[in-house]
Amino acid sequence: MNQITLDSLSLRSDFRAIARWVEPNSSVLDLGCGDGSLLSLLAEELDVAGYGIEINDAGVLACAQKGVNVIQQNLEDGLRLFEDGSFDFAILSQTLQTIHQTAAILRETVRVGRECIVSFPNFGYWRHRLTVLQGRMPVSKTLPYQWHNTPNVRVLTIRDFEALAPEVGIEILDRAVLHGGQSIRWGANWRGSLAVYRVKRS
Repeated sequence: MNQITLDSLSLRSDFRAIARWVEPNSSVLDLGCGDGSLLSLLAEELDVAGYGIEINDAGVLACAQKGVNVIQQNLEDGLRLFEDGSFDFAILSQTLQTIHQTAAILRETVRVGRECIVSFPNFGYWRHRLTVLQGRMPVSKTLPYQWHNTPNVRVLTIRDFEALAPEVGIEILDRAVLHGGQSIRWGANWRGSLAVYRVKRS
């Protein structure tokens, strides 16, 4: 396991899990990289050579201000810029739920990355289920938006992802399920609010 300064990775709990799986001095592609925080931390802690892909103007500007290499592109257009296995790691960090072409993007992710890391909010978390039973859409730390202004176009659970993986040619290598930054060891699909997977092309 890589030695990571946890204080510097406390911005988001999935960053810790991701950093544990990324090898030092590796090449990384962060798909939907936002403001570049994850790539910036991985570069600082693990000396990775990284590129981010981001569509939002503000995110691209923030990446540039952090010195993060970024390409402004819509992920829905695919990853034709990159050859098979172009990167040691390709990362979809809480991006999967924001894209329409889920299966296609997952196939592209495992095509360009020798290994890939995927994280997403777990809609099966018990508080989310309870809120839906009460007639409302959930709002939480992992799903922080109201239904009318959310960037999310999909909701999925841990079981949903694990059922989809073999259908799109993905082999699951490892999994971390979290809530409040703590690892969830049992009852993951209803006790965990965030899931992180290490995967590769099968």
